[in-house]
Amino acid sequence: MKIETFATLEAVLQTGTFVGGARLMNITPSAVSMQMKQLEVYLGKPLFDRSGLQVRPTQLAHEVADTLRDALKGLEALRSGTPLAIEGVVRIGIIESMQPAVLPGMLRYIRTRHPKLDVVPVRGRSSQMLSALKAGEIDAALVAQPPEIKAGRLSWTPMLRRELVIVTPPDTADTPIPTLFRQLEWIRYDRKTVTGSMAAQYVASQIGDVRSTLEFDNASAIVAMVSSGLGLSVVQRPDPATLHSYPVRIFRLGKAAPILQLSMVTRKVDGDSRPLNVVREAMAHASMEYQKRLST
Repeated sequence: MKIETFATLEAVLQTGTFVGGARLMNITPSAVSMQMKQLEVYLGKPLFDRSGLQVRPTQLAHEVADTLRDALKGLEALRSGTPLAIEGVVRIGIIESMQPAVLPGMLRYIRTRHPKLDVVPVRGRSSQMLSALKAGEIDAALVAQPPEIKAGRLSWTPMLRRELVIVTPPDTADTPIPTLFRQLEWIRYDRKTVTGSMAAQYVASQIGDVRSTLEFDNASAIVAMVSSGLGLSVVQRPDPATLHSYPVRIFRLGKAAPILQLSMVTRKVDGDSRPLNVVREAMAHASMEYQKRLST
């Protein structure tokens, strides 16, 4: 079956007649009729209702055209050397702590290369956005990846690895970590989050029982409270902007340090989506740039 046959079908559907399709394809009406019959033989089903004075396309004809439309556009773009335009709307969830780090670079990358692709950011917790993704309310999300992933409907692409550290008030002296926990109150990161759960596991295994009455789900707020002398916390290493506003002292945890994996997650059924592939590429670029800023 020649590729031109499917392009002829598209032309017939666009114009509504074999004659119009022939004019669009610059061939004779009889050639159009022959191609359509060849395609019907290939599919084993009629593509047109010929019972009336004028042939009418069947539902199958529209389904065949819909299935191959993007592929034909892509082949034409490759043949002519013209980049294929990516357009549409992608709803993407990004956990609040990563929006300032990744979102500006990601949107700039997309708008420069694919101006017809609109990205609608959504914020929330990782658990909330995973539920929204499964329900079809969003198309992708940048979330904290659980340590163990069960096989299912989701596909994970690693983007960033963030080391958890201990942050203490800026005037803290060199002190063994267990002593710090005896001297200062532990300000917890919300235990219902992946970060909070990892921090709690570290403290339980390496420190033991410690005093803790405060628990929050906002990393910047926690760093601000630590900076003011209210306690210490186990969080992702703060970025330079946060440290400039709320100076703290950072203690690394060595080989026992929990590592938070941040990943873009999508539904497996959307694996061939061009808009989502563009978003994935843009997010990877923005994540790499953010990692470079942290290391300088």
